[in-house]
Amino acid sequence: MRKWLTASIFAYFIYGLLVYWYLFFFSDTGIPVPYLGTSADPSTFMSGREQLLSQEYSTIKNFLYLVTVPFEWFLLFVFLITGLSRKTQEWSKATSRFSILQSAVYFFWLSIYVALLSFPVNLIGYKISRSYNITTQSFSAWMKDQLLDFWVNYLLMTLIVIVVFWLIRRFEKKWWLYAWLLSVPFSMFIMFVQPVLIDPLYNDFTPLKKKELETKILELADKSDIPAEHVYEVNMSEKTNALNAYVTGIGSNSRIVLWDTTLNKLNEDEILFIMAHEMAHYVKKHIYVGIAGYLLLSLFGLLFIHWLMKFCINRFGSLLKIQSMKELTAFPLFLLLLGILTFASNPLSNTVARYQEKSADMYAIEMTNNHEAAISSFQELSKAGLSQVNPPTLIKIFRYTHPTMLERIIYLEEHGKGNVKK
Repeated sequence: MRKWLTASIFAYFIYGLLVYWYLFFFSDTGIPVPYLGTSADPSTFMSGREQLLSQEYSTIKNFLYLVTVPFEWFLLFVFLITGLSRKTQEWSKATSRFSILQSAVYFFWLSIYVALLSFPVNLIGYKISRSYNITTQSFSAWMKDQLLDFWVNYLLMTLIVIVVFWLIRRFEKKWWLYAWLLSVPFSMFIMFVQPVLIDPLYNDFTPLKKKELETKILELADKSDIPAEHVYEVNMSEKTNALNAYVTGIGSNSRIVLWDTTLNKLNEDEILFIMAHEMAHYVKKHIYVGIAGYLLLSLFGLLFIHWLMKFCINRFGSLLKIQSMKELTAFPLFLLLLGILTFASNPLSNTVARYQEKSADMYAIEMTNNHEAAISSFQELSKAGLSQVNPPTLIKIFRYTHPTMLERIIYLEEHGKGNVKK
């Protein structure tokens, strides 16, 4: 055990050094020469200080992301090889003879373990965002959200633990298929109730107060045959200075939401472009395409997890202190493999998402026909969030669900030039 623990710490340290070297020394985030001086060049819409802060903040944020993704995997690995998982399983069995309660108790202590050891990392992220004036949230309010996150995730994941391990014990060879079949209605249910039950736990949502703007937005919705009655705004200014708008939910609970920071910092034409972009997701059924893609990936993902768990237990069972897939002590291995496969699938899912976002951008520009407002909205988004216009390649591949700001501004400019020629 000591050898594996030392090796994993050393590997993690080397990984962190490589990430640091790549982001701080190797990657090129400058603007390509052909686009210097264009509206995609940060020097045309950011001050020198804003450019410096943007580079610093984005690089630090990307570094934290890349080094913290495998950190939870490391914690789960340590939980297994030190025997903590087996001891926690024994404690949970001692508390009750009912497997449902045993699962709840086991996952509670696993959640506490991960949350406590991850807290310093999360706190660093909060402090950095606060120091760059991205986060405006007080420490007490941030802690409240952290606790809320813990309990919401715990309740949802406990339900998953109970169901998954009941299936494994009942159908050891086919559990992955039955788990996937149950995940379909479960995912649809969560997406349906999220806008009305989960999101309001974190923020207050109200119909848009600027009624003249709402009327113009609803006119856009009518042109797109979207049966919208309200546009919602959410009070994010008490938490952040960043800008955002999004579509959430499905069916009758679907909502178009604007952050109040977006309302406060963008002009009417810029907001209408952003709203047209969000409507495009509805018109082009991107939400349902996303659900279908998620379900397809999760089917193969659960099958791979089944195979990998069997292999790991057969090959490394003594090291991981796991005797059977049916044991609760195997759940950290399930989460570890799920995390690795999810991260590995990011390039594919992000590529699809970026294609959809570009499609939504082009739909929005056709709807509003205001290239200046479209470009300036992206410039303001970059300034408010201190986002890199041209991020490193690996960051784009693994993090970006949207095209980079450089790409978005360039294709909007080219579209505008094409319209002028016509």
